[in-house]
Amino acid sequence: MAWSSGRSSWGCASTWARRHGSSSAGCATAAPSRSIRDSRQDGARTAPYRCIRGIEAGRHYRRWSVAWQLESFSRSLTGAAPGTVEAYARDVAAFTEWAERGGLRAPDAVDRMLLRRYLAYLGTRRYARNTIARKAAALRRYFDWLRRSGSLASDPARRLSAPAGEDRLPRVLTRTEIEAMLDTPGPRTDDVPDAVRRRDDAVLELLYGSGLRVSELTGLDLGDLDLASGIVVVWGKGSKQRRVPMHAACVDALRGWLEHGREALVRPGSPADAIFLNARGNRLGPRDVRRILDRRSGVPTHPHALRHSFATHLLDGGADLRVVQELLGHASLETTQVYTHVSKDHLVTVYEKTHPRA
Repeated sequence: MAWSSGRSSWGCASTWARRHGSSSAGCATAAPSRSIRDSRQDGARTAPYRCIRGIEAGRHYRRWSVAWQLESFSRSLTGAAPGTVEAYARDVAAFTEWAERGGLRAPDAVDRMLLRRYLAYLGTRRYARNTIARKAAALRRYFDWLRRSGSLASDPARRLSAPAGEDRLPRVLTRTEIEAMLDTPGPRTDDVPDAVRRRDDAVLELLYGSGLRVSELTGLDLGDLDLASGIVVVWGKGSKQRRVPMHAACVDALRGWLEHGREALVRPGSPADAIFLNARGNRLGPRDVRRILDRRSGVPTHPHALRHSFATHLLDGGADLRVVQELLGHASLETTQVYTHVSKDHLVTVYEKTHPRA
């Protein structure tokens, strides 16, 4: 099998085509949801929070909002990952909705003070600081694009930043909680078919064992696996590629899924290259991963917490910060420093072991 011996030619070709726009199934051609179509037909206003895939965020909005150029902005995000395109388009659409409620009809009426008021407003709505920071980044990208395209003479969002505040980081799972989730799934999995159980094992081992983002895991193709070498090729944000090692238990779980489980979930029309499939035979999605974690974890948590736990446990074990940066696929070491934190217990342990007077 191609996945057991390295990257196959068909795996590489199909992966490249899918990630570089050769397929017609891209984000820009996604059909609007029924709720959006209905809102167009009856003239009802559609809230920005219901924006779906990338370019649709500018399309299903108010008809007289064309001055904001949301659709053109979405099309300009050619170098960004699909998830980033979707988030930025949604965030900018939400801002235009807020601005229009205040009587503004075009971006040339926006100044820096208004943008700061908007970020402060988001704070009163109890958005997490990281979420507000992402929305500020979307607005910086949007207004910079307007200036470069000649629609604005100056950029009101230049150096716009989120208000200071405490970061909300995902709770790090303890080693005991991780082991319980991976090794003793619990009563909620008693009726789960063997194929699904094998898939869930592989998903959780890969998320925690290699620190993948959920979007990276669900996008994996058979050609991305080299089980013989224990390496998975990951396509991260901005289509950046990195090679991440897999530990023995992760390799065994993947081999068990691919050899004894995957075929049971294949349906007519199932993607031939996708490593992980859901019960309908489609490529596994983020919601499917969330359901797996809800079923297997004995404590409330979120899929991204496994990535956070991966990084924190590596640092607790003495891993170099730059090595963790490479494994996570962070472009900046600063991102890794913010993203990871060492437990207080570990700080005390290191202090007691290393300080001469402790």
